[in-house]
Amino acid sequence: MSPDAAYGVVMRPASLAEVAREPSGCHKDNLAAARPQAPSKVVLYSHDTFGLGHLRRNLAIAERLLAANGAFDVCLLTGSPVIHEWALPHALRVQPLPPVVKTGPERYASRDGTSSFGMVKGYREALILKTLLKERPDFFLVDHAPAGMNGELLSTLALIRREMPFVRTLVGLRDILDSPEVVRKTWLEQDIYALLEEAYDDILIYGNAQLFDVAEGYAISPALASRIQYCGHIVASRAIQRGPLSDPQQETTCWDPRAADGRPVVLVTVGGGGDGYFLMEAYLKALDQLGRRDRFYSVIVTGPLMSPAEIANLKALAGNRDDTVIVKSTTNLVPSLRMADLVVAMAGYNTSAEIVAMGKHAILVPRTAPRAEQRLRAALLKRLGVVWAIEPSPSLVDDLASILPQALDKALLDPHAQRTPLLDLHGADRLVKYLESIARLRARSMECIA
Repeated sequence: MSPDAAYGVVMRPASLAEVAREPSGCHKDNLAAARPQAPSKVVLYSHDTFGLGHLRRNLAIAERLLAANGAFDVCLLTGSPVIHEWALPHALRVQPLPPVVKTGPERYASRDGTSSFGMVKGYREALILKTLLKERPDFFLVDHAPAGMNGELLSTLALIRREMPFVRTLVGLRDILDSPEVVRKTWLEQDIYALLEEAYDDILIYGNAQLFDVAEGYAISPALASRIQYCGHIVASRAIQRGPLSDPQQETTCWDPRAADGRPVVLVTVGGGGDGYFLMEAYLKALDQLGRRDRFYSVIVTGPLMSPAEIANLKALAGNRDDTVIVKSTTNLVPSLRMADLVVAMAGYNTSAEIVAMGKHAILVPRTAPRAEQRLRAALLKRLGVVWAIEPSPSLVDDLASILPQALDKALLDPHAQRTPLLDLHGADRLVKYLESIARLRARSMECIA
């Protein structure tokens, strides 16, 4: 019996656009007399083996769920090593998982190096199982990795199907995961197609079908494609809010505006910082080529995962420049993005979406390994005309340093940098509405049965 069949109805609206439709099968008089519904429990899973992207996306989703007038109770499973540094949404409950770090394609190690990977993986797997048994959620939403880090979700997904048919399982995927050829090969080798078929009720795509057709790109069968729902891109609510933010503290930038002294501000960001040193080194070398220091003010945010040695090297390159400041990290980049005149960044999912959401002039420099994801995203946004993009060459830093000066001048001066994008940036809101529609269908079905 499928999880939906246990409730006597097929609880999958035809599309996210139809979630507001009145379901049939129960008289409206009965609906009016329905008892108040308890909050639906949601467990979010974020493996967080590298960078900040998965954490930021899940926190954006959790924020919207918890803002839905008490409709949801939310617990986040996360392996992020910096979760304790973030200001979390009110009422979000967090179950930390022992952090691991990705060392290569499908290769991981304990982040602190004191325990074997096998021991850490076993502990993470046990914590995930324990949390699902304790929470007994209505929804289990898995981010990015259908099988979890190194397959750590397989036992939990099997338990859900065998013992917890009331749990609706959903996997949320970025539209661009890697090159389509690599994704198809990986999914075949790891039996991901079969896992999606057997373990998941819904496949949520955090993107737009008009820009990238996931079913076609990743060779998803028609039967499995019927479970796909395109949500739109997920961005923090503050990134799409127009006008002043309600909390003045949320508008604080990570630099002192007085130091800019009226100059345009160029914000350089590489997300978590674990693989962004090349861009910041090239940028500082480009500043030396520009010469004049009164053109603009540079704010370089290294990220919490950049190594101390790399940060020290950047500070040495910056020397005593009065037109540059190096900031280790910030847990709220949005106000800094909002106030910058130009953003120089890699092409990670979250930063790219926020840049587009706020209409910023931007130069994207994607990483080229281990996945083609950033390169493909930067090329797509460049074709849409909403960013400049530079693809790094084999000699990386020196070539990039020679290209950046002209790109910086052009990006700062071009008044037509941002056009209206073909991006739907309300993915988190649409995801919440979809879960609300499922919860309503379940409640109404039970009322009719009663």
